Amino acid sequence: MPTFSDKAIQFFLGLNNNFALPHPVRIINPYQDERVQKVVQIFFKKFFDDSNERTFIFGINPGRFGGGLTGICFTDPAALRDYCGIENDLGTKKELSSKFIYKIIELYGGAEKFYSKYYLTALFPLPVLSNTKNFNYYDNPSLLQILKPHLEGSFLSQIGFGAKKETAFCLGNKNYKYLKEMNDKHKYFVTIKALHHPRYIMQYRLKYIKNYITEYLKNFQ
Repeated sequence: MPTFSDKAIQFFLGLNNNFALPHPVRIINPYQDERVQKVVQIFFKKFFDDSNERTFIFGINPGRFGGGLTGICFTDPAALRDYCGIENDLGTKKELSSKFIYKIIELYGGAEKFYSKYYLTALFPLPVLSNTKNFNYYDNPSLLQILKPHLEGSFLSQIGFGAKKETAFCLGNKNYKYLKEMNDKHKYFVTIKALHHPRYIMQYRLKYIKNYITEYLKNFQ
């Protein structure tokens, strides 16, 4: 019987980015890189090699310096080494969202404990860029219409890994709108709770970071 890790690895390594997109938007696929393929397999086998259900936490779409480099959502190459114990040659970039998330993970009790209970992902699983900058899947109406079927497909595929039905968390208030829309249609999660996105916290609300850390940990505990 396939494990959580088996399903996740098959899903991510099978993704493609063949989309007709409005200029200057583009989608990159880190899973075409053999180094990323190796990292993804090591990560999921290390933390998810079982058939246990987990509480899902949905981000928007991966950033170019986090999941865009490693293939692991909210995990930059430094976090992959320092907190997950996975050596890699994917660079030394650090991402604001990753820094916040791994602060939470450390305070929760470390990566092994956290990932035994939670699965961090993105509603759209591939990095989206406009020119060379991060871009949200919902920031362009034309792009949103192109990607909507893929958002739904990603949602259904990922909950099939082994999602607990009681509660899911959504990072970002705009992201919540589209996650709720899909959940209303498929009636999977009983409750979806929205939390402020790590990037927003780190970029605009840094002086209140302790309050946000408390909020996250209260919800996750």
